Amino acid sequence: MSVDVKKIGEQVEKESAVINKIRTEIHKVIVGQDELIDGLILALLCNNHVLIEGVPGLAKTLSVTTLARMIQASFSRIQFTPDLLPADVIGTLIYNPKSGDFTTKKGPIFANIILADEINRAPAKVQSALLEAMQERQVTIGDQCYALDDPFMVMATQNPIEQEGTYPLPEAQVDRFMFKIRISYPDKAEEHQILKRMARSRPATEVDRIITPDDVKRLRLLADEIYMDEKIEDYIVNLVEASRNPGAYKLDIGQYIRYGASPRASIFLALASKANALIEGRGYVTPQDVKTIAFNVLRHRIILTYEAEAEEKTSEDIIEQILKTVDVP
Repeated sequence: MSVDVKKIGEQVEKESAVINKIRTEIHKVIVGQDELIDGLILALLCNNHVLIEGVPGLAKTLSVTTLARMIQASFSRIQFTPDLLPADVIGTLIYNPKSGDFTTKKGPIFANIILADEINRAPAKVQSALLEAMQERQVTIGDQCYALDDPFMVMATQNPIEQEGTYPLPEAQVDRFMFKIRISYPDKAEEHQILKRMARSRPATEVDRIITPDDVKRLRLLADEIYMDEKIEDYIVNLVEASRNPGAYKLDIGQYIRYGASPRASIFLALASKANALIEGRGYVTPQDVKTIAFNVLRHRIILTYEAEAEEKTSEDIIEQILKTVDVP
């Protein structure tokens, strides 16, 4: 296996320049927010979806649009509002009175990268319209199924639930996002840099189109080849199991957990750990790769009890205790 790991490492070394270039290009526009940028790149490498949460003005939308501009692929932005209909997202059938036939008008979901902006401002019926697209990568209009483009990614932004005029996302939909990334305010130095860069009538937001969908597919295939030892696989399974059966791992947090992480958590932890190893320039996964992405993968999959809310416990608190307690290989 060591020969294979060495060969994979050589391939990773060749491709690391492309990933570094993606980061550099995004940072031409975005100041700081390293966790968000790495999360978007990881989601791209894993062919999956990401939910970004933060108060208005933290460059959530700008980060996604900047990434989309760098890829020579189609891009759609859907602004979610309380009056949006499912047909506005996936499309509808239009009747032609002259011919008596129905023609299909495809919605904005038919693109490579979808920015679902402020997704929690629309009611559940519209949010659920994305479920089939996100999971099956197809949509149904009338009695016809239409396959979506490859790559296909939904990058959704939302304001915190406490904000006025927002709705909580259905749990089934939240679980389909690989990551939930929470972002906060920049520090003082970053704020000053943002002011210098963006406080002008025409701020610099242009980036070069440096990769194609074929490049993305090639990087995804390489991420699949990253070596993961069986001990790391066991570690991932133990982390997820500890969220469902904390007592077995001597964790006194069972009263705070209503539902533990779903099987998707194990799958996404493995996929994202491999992708993280790739962007770190390694051909193999370490336990630190798992820890690096654990919060973004698990925070929206651990459902808390009322007791946890009463004691102001967050899912991050639970994850932190699990990571500290479960044995690291």
